[in-house]
Amino acid sequence: MPKLEVKASRKGYRISDKWAKTRVMLRDAGLRPHIPETKRFGRATLRSMLDRYRMVYVKPTHGSLGQGVMRVEKEDGGGYGYQLAGKRRSFAGFDALYRAIVKDKRSKSYLVQKGVHALQYEGRAYDLRLVVQRAPYGGFEATGTVARVASPGKIVTNGSQGGTILTAEQVLAPYMSPMNRNRLLKQLDGIGVATIKRLRRRYPKMLEIGLDIAVDRNLKPWILEVNTTPDHCPFAILQDQTMIRRIIHYGRGYGRTYTLNCNKARTVL
Repeated sequence: MPKLEVKASRKGYRISDKWAKTRVMLRDAGLRPHIPETKRFGRATLRSMLDRYRMVYVKPTHGSLGQGVMRVEKEDGGGYGYQLAGKRRSFAGFDALYRAIVKDKRSKSYLVQKGVHALQYEGRAYDLRLVVQRAPYGGFEATGTVARVASPGKIVTNGSQGGTILTAEQVLAPYMSPMNRNRLLKQLDGIGVATIKRLRRRYPKMLEIGLDIAVDRNLKPWILEVNTTPDHCPFAILQDQTMIRRIIHYGRGYGRTYTLNCNKARTVL
């Protein structure tokens, strides 16, 4: 596996609160249609969103690497199920489900997010990681997009949890022509640039972000999460190093350097 290492001297500007970032983004009329309904976790909220969407994600307000993320479903016949890491459990009623989730979240602050039925690649869920950075010549630019494919039995796509990194072109090819694929990727670039511009109104020191984007069965993109200190390992392990070299070059323009010791994610299913 290729390894690219650059010694780090300065860290990025981190905003870990997913709820705060979501509220800022919802103020943008152009971004709003691409943000799944998200609310603070609570008994009534969980129940109403399960009734409405039948599948939701319960995720930590502060967290990274997909840790603590739960997929919760209302099953046919009135039962419920949820999955945390590789373990799935079923419950006859909502009360038992709720008690189990509360126990697993361990008093931490959580959010409930509408579940997106995303496209799959060879039977596995995936999302797209899009990086946006301040450009050397000014303004902001999308500098790379890759696909993160979940490990079998997993609900998150992070390389740290066994995910596989592929090119966006490869995973989108079964669903659209090259022309439509390029059109979609250009749309995602626009969404990414609009996102950082909106967030900078509240956090003006922000210079780069990584967006996790799911594409649903109607080919609509959804912003699942925005990372303000994104891990660039998904780009570093690709055979084509064009995107990671651009990311590093742009980062140096605003004083960022990176250490990329990438030994968990793979590039082959």
